[in-house]
Amino acid sequence: RLQTRLDLKTMVLVVGVMAGTSADGIDVVIADIHGSIKDLTARVVHHEAVAFERETREQIFALFGSEATLNQLCRMNFVLGQAFGNAVNTAIAKAGLKPEDITCIGSHGQTVRHLPGESPGSTLQIGDISVIAATTNIDCIGDFRTADMAAGGQGAPLVPMLDFTLFRSRSVGRILLNIGGIANLTVLPCDCAPAALYAFDTGPGNMLLDAAAVHFSQGAQRCDIDGERAKRGTVHADMLAGLLSHPFFSQPPPKSTGRDEFGVQCFQELLRQYPDVSDVDMLATLAAFTVRTIADAIINHVREPVSELYVSGGGERNPVLMQGLVTALATRGISIHSLHSLGVAPDAKEALAFAVLGYLTHTRQPGNIPRATGAHHPAILGKIAIAPTRYT
Repeated sequence: RLQTRLDLKTMVLVVGVMAGTSADGIDVVIADIHGSIKDLTARVVHHEAVAFERETREQIFALFGSEATLNQLCRMNFVLGQAFGNAVNTAIAKAGLKPEDITCIGSHGQTVRHLPGESPGSTLQIGDISVIAATTNIDCIGDFRTADMAAGGQGAPLVPMLDFTLFRSRSVGRILLNIGGIANLTVLPCDCAPAALYAFDTGPGNMLLDAAAVHFSQGAQRCDIDGERAKRGTVHADMLAGLLSHPFFSQPPPKSTGRDEFGVQCFQELLRQYPDVSDVDMLATLAAFTVRTIADAIINHVREPVSELYVSGGGERNPVLMQGLVTALATRGISIHSLHSLGVAPDAKEALAFAVLGYLTHTRQPGNIPRATGAHHPAILGKIAIAPTRYT
């Protein structure tokens, strides 16, 4: 299957697997894909969401701390590879398909470190692709971010390739905003070429909100469902000002961030600094922080005319965030919509992106956008694990 020349006019089925910075579960998308970057089409055939068991999630979060051991990391690399493979098998069966119907898998993996600002910059996603290939009997492509970093980029964001191929418009400028654990946006000027778009992380999306929800519910809730706590709270002005003073927000794009800057340790520091702030006020302040940093990123860094903003990720389901964006961007004349409006479920977008990136690697096409990541040149992304029995 891994040929040097492929017919780009042939529609193939590709699986995309995503485990985001929120570490709440696995999204699997099966997509029909064909074409080159300039005329690529992709259609979601099936989307499956599989939540991590509480024990697995706790083991993942243990890797985020400074006390994590190499033994833990080594074991979880294989545990997650098995979990990703099992999720793929479930999705294929529920879609009424067989492994032999699938051309390849593109797996993002679970990020445990993302350190683009160090010298050298580095990143680490786990969930071994050889284990996925063995579990599914399908060739698996993964470890996408390192090739961009090797080309001088930050390894993120990589979703802009999907945004360009599927969501650019010939009549209006658009912003594609994903509010996952980290929030990031892609700016698509009207009728743009790949070199004209740009993208960057705006800061935390749901990450601090989720940490607060877990803390104040003693683990009973993974998120502030429908923003219920945040709705009842009042923004703590001093805390918000302190959060906004983080040096990340004064950096120009391209830029990326992650749990190392805005994860559990950041939340624990907030608890130490503001021990008397109530749960609802904490959630209200963290929601305002996410909204403010997204709005500031648009106001300060988007110069081209844009009239539409489409939101994906778990934050799309939080009415406090969505209404906050409507209010914050009211003077910009930007209409705000769910990604549903463009025919893609908000929770499926990132898994679809890695299906597309897997397809691009499989067909020997670059998957990064240098203006988005800061890379010196386009790069074919990822490494390939061959299914053990397909070629015997």
